[in-house]
Amino acid sequence: MATRRTPLPGVGTQYDFTTEEGRHLSVVVHNDGRRFLGFYRDDDPDTCEASVPLTPEDATAFAQLIDPAPVDGIRTDGLDLVTEHIPVTSRSPYGGRLLGDTRARTRTGASVVAVLRRTSAHPSPGPDFRLAIGDTLVVVGTREGVDALAAIIGGE
Repeated sequence: MATRRTPLPGVGTQYDFTTEEGRHLSVVVHNDGRRFLGFYRDDDPDTCEASVPLTPEDATAFAQLIDPAPVDGIRTDGLDLVTEHIPVTSRSPYGGRLLGDTRARTRTGASVVAVLRRTSAHPSPGPDFRLAIGDTLVVVGTREGVDALAAIIGGE
């Protein structure tokens, strides 16, 4: 299993990954945030068979399917609490707005304990933290509260 990072001047960065079985995959992350997932031929690892464009929302959802571990380790035994990741998509009315504008805790009882951004994490964000499209909120609360907050952030 090998991983290689290649800067693409003026474009972004290409991350190449070879699985234990020898399959070659790549992700190209453009400077503007666009991403492409590439699949390469077994008999010619330089020939891309297929390329799939991923929106920031697609990339976030895909990454969470592959590794949901960042919040899975939190124990809530005996407590009526859940922890979830809620993406701030292009449909959200809160992209570009302050976290305090959501009034999350007041409206739902759920707490935003961190905001994950492309290359960084922001633990314990305050009400003056500005949300961006593509952010992922790490939320803790009751099932009902987290579902209500997901609906609010999703613009439902």
